[in-house]
Amino acid sequence: MHPSSAPTDLQASIIESLQSAKPTLWAGRGAKEQSTHDISPQQVQQAVQRFERFAPLLMKLFPELTASAGRIESPLLQVPQMQQALQLPQEVGQLWLKADHSLPVAGSVKARGGVHEVLEYAENIALQHGLLADGDYLQLASDAARSVFAQYQVAVGSTGNLGLSIGVMASALGFKAAVHMSADAKEWKKQRLRARGVQVVEHTGDYAMAVAAGRALAEQDPHCHFVDDEHSLSLLLGYAAAAPHLVAQIAESKRVVDEEHPLFVYIPCGVGGAPGGVALGLQQAFGPHVHCFFAEPVQSPCFIVEMLAGAAALPQLEAHPSVYELGLNNQTEADGLAVPRASELAADVVRGFLGGVLTVEDETLFRHLYLLKNSEGLNIEPSAAAGFSGPRELLESAAGQDYLQRQNLLAYLPNATHIVWTTGGLFVPDEEYAKFLQRGAALMSA
Repeated sequence: MHPSSAPTDLQASIIESLQSAKPTLWAGRGAKEQSTHDISPQQVQQAVQRFERFAPLLMKLFPELTASAGRIESPLLQVPQMQQALQLPQEVGQLWLKADHSLPVAGSVKARGGVHEVLEYAENIALQHGLLADGDYLQLASDAARSVFAQYQVAVGSTGNLGLSIGVMASALGFKAAVHMSADAKEWKKQRLRARGVQVVEHTGDYAMAVAAGRALAEQDPHCHFVDDEHSLSLLLGYAAAAPHLVAQIAESKRVVDEEHPLFVYIPCGVGGAPGGVALGLQQAFGPHVHCFFAEPVQSPCFIVEMLAGAAALPQLEAHPSVYELGLNNQTEADGLAVPRASELAADVVRGFLGGVLTVEDETLFRHLYLLKNSEGLNIEPSAAAGFSGPRELLESAAGQDYLQRQNLLAYLPNATHIVWTTGGLFVPDEEYAKFLQRGAALMSA
């Protein structure tokens, strides 16, 4: 929706549903808007190349990467049983899953952006100190390199998963690491960080307050690098670097993406950096033939709010608003998505091509988590289930039908590929996951 446009009946109903904390789909592309951040495919390729340069070192630091030759990647899986469980007929295309819930090292999609930013910071310091004179990145595991890195700190504000990726990577290289965590962060994530020697700083407020506190402390220390999820280009490029590998996986799976074979991708969204980066990479790869949708909790729809800010339909919202301004409470079991205010960087990058954003009730997250375990035997955390609501919302809601018609996609749905991006869950303790399953089972039988 463009700031100069008048609200339509459809837009008005979306806003009413949003304020009532009901599942909602807002579809974009009403008016093309240019990003002020002109991020080139070459910049994304530089992030891909950085991962490749560090692959031997990553394999040395993390033995679990031996099988992948030091590459942090996840499989692309067809999930026909889950498609059946979701009652999605073959006539609307095939359902696939990008299994970032199984990413090694950090156990979530944050392993992409978080690890990339730490590697970029380490690379810059190493070059300054002459540690890469011979181009051998394995030297960065030496005692000499670790003594240099120990003079610096890497800090981040997080509800959990980004903190895990930053903390684990930074401590593995020898940096001092600090993670500022909000009150809604899970205790097991704090414990996992402390076990890695990471300083966990707890804050009573929400995600935004933890980030602000961490940023303020870092500004006082010239040897502290703050990973800023709201503004970091390095994080965004790390997530975008997922695209080339996914392009290859799609081709290996004999799926075609073109005008007559559309690709729909559904990605859980917190502050927006991870889905924003992934969407950017895919848009550069597939252009108008990929349609990315972000998925948020009904009480934390910060990205929809950012998209609507200043529009005629919501004139009361000023630039860069929070969900609290709509009367929502930002309370959700999807801790990684409990964010009141979106990344302005991510919003600006995707505004011109984003397919849309949908919201999901917590109960639906647990139902879909349960269905995925029963149908495909896959374990994910609640926030990682957000994207499974995407296909039905797109196909059945008024906003979704309007989008499909505007994009001339209805005739090509039988050829479509739908990819749900599962973003975390590998390191969830068994007892925690058992509670998730139990809750999902109870909801299914209610």
